[in-house]
Amino acid sequence: METKTLDITSFMAKVEKIKAGGGVDLSAGEDLSIAIMNLISLEEHFFFTGAKTSDGSYYDLSSDIRKMRTRLMEGLVEKHEGETWCATKHLLSGTMRLIEVGNRYQAEGDKEKAKGFFADAYRLYAIFWALKTKLVSARSLGGTAKDTHAKGWSLETLVEKLANCCDEK
Repeated sequence: METKTLDITSFMAKVEKIKAGGGVDLSAGEDLSIAIMNLISLEEHFFFTGAKTSDGSYYDLSSDIRKMRTRLMEGLVEKHEGETWCATKHLLSGTMRLIEVGNRYQAEGDKEKAKGFFADAYRLYAIFWALKTKLVSARSLGGTAKDTHAKGWSLETLVEKLANCCDEK
């Protein structure tokens, strides 16, 4: 139990250090992350259009979009250990897809179902930012997130407390 207390104490010290440094300005990063989500979606759409039409030029477009997305991700996400780079891409992709599913349920009037998808999307997005800011490592993410939640905090709340994109100075 002492190890868990040390982990949460260390985690909270990181949060305070980041906050003391003025927090994290995510405004440009948030915009870029959403642009990257859309580029991932474009890659997929051009792939499926190429497959459905047998027109190889769509595969070329998908490849061009992929190169742009990779270049833009390099400005947003540092290369991390193992497959963290790839995981961040999939976190953004999953976020985008869950938002789209939530929007569909919202449009159909099923607000409760939409709310669940939106919550899942925001959870993925919070994990992305926690990894990107190195607030937590992938290895400790599960345990730290559980420990903070037990103390009345969630990973989403911690990311929100660190980032205030509307606080212009």
